[in-house]
Amino acid sequence: MSARSASRPPWRRTLGGVATAVEEIQVGERLVRVSSPDKPYFPERGLTKLDVVRYFLAVGDGILRALRDRPTMLERWPRGVFEGATIATRQTNRGDAFYQKRLPAGAPDWVRTAHITFPSGRTADEVAPSELAVVIWAANLGTLRFHPWPVTAADVERPDQLRIDLDPMPGVGFEQVVPVAHEVRAFLAELGMTGYPKTTGGRGLHVYLSIEPRWSFGECRRAVLALGREMQRRLPDLVTTTWWREQRDRPVFVDYNQMARDHTVTSAYSIRPTPAALVSAPLDWSELDQVRPEDFDVLSMPARFAERGDPHAGLDGDRHSLQPLLELADRDGLEAPPER
Repeated sequence: MSARSASRPPWRRTLGGVATAVEEIQVGERLVRVSSPDKPYFPERGLTKLDVVRYFLAVGDGILRALRDRPTMLERWPRGVFEGATIATRQTNRGDAFYQKRLPAGAPDWVRTAHITFPSGRTADEVAPSELAVVIWAANLGTLRFHPWPVTAADVERPDQLRIDLDPMPGVGFEQVVPVAHEVRAFLAELGMTGYPKTTGGRGLHVYLSIEPRWSFGECRRAVLALGREMQRRLPDLVTTTWWREQRDRPVFVDYNQMARDHTVTSAYSIRPTPAALVSAPLDWSELDQVRPEDFDVLSMPARFAERGDPHAGLDGDRHSLQPLLELADRDGLEAPPER
């Protein structure tokens, strides 16, 4: 989906006697206001809130593909990313940034939601972006990273994506994760499946697989665990599926629990909240050996997207059956891992 966008000259409004600039941006059929557009968001890179908004506009088709109709947690950094900034957690409940799982108060009526149930049994109406204007509205609220569920609003109980998280241990470089990703690709190909890789914005890699929405979260975790055990057999010096971090003795963990309910991974094109403003970059398999995570940031990604488009466009295509992976789980005697 493409969106026509244009900025109007900023106008001034007065709040409590203080003049505040507001930018109005046309996104498709919507006019989205961006408050304090000149606010520094990544001061070390000289990037403002408006620069972040323009970045999301530039990769609009890609980020909307990653989020469309999916219940999505917003990771909001309303003060930008600065030295010493922290994000609130359940333990501290204090910080300069926070996760928003429910629809924010005052949201426009065109922001759609999905009704979801957490493992605790509590429920929420979570933002489910249906158009690019929702992404820009969220960016105005300080959202840098989007965390979509692997389900759509049409069926929040049965994932339509399998997400394989290749998580490096501390001190492990990206170059040690790459051969694991290649082996995942080869194994999926043996099963007649096509995976799509992306950087996380850090040292890890994600591989996405479109699946038929027929299986539960538990069955999807079981499928990823079976894949992880196969990687462990093929690359015994590199891969582990041991859950407890202190017991892992190999550099790359296949994190099957990212397929648990309410566990999400950073979407493609999200911005990592670190001074370098790196982004989660979808890749072609052919470039995996040549690139580094630091090649992709808010400044470089728009030109790449304009030239090459979205390497994950194929995710909208054929959906695969999980049956081959579940049969492997049966042979290995694997039960669905508990949600942790």
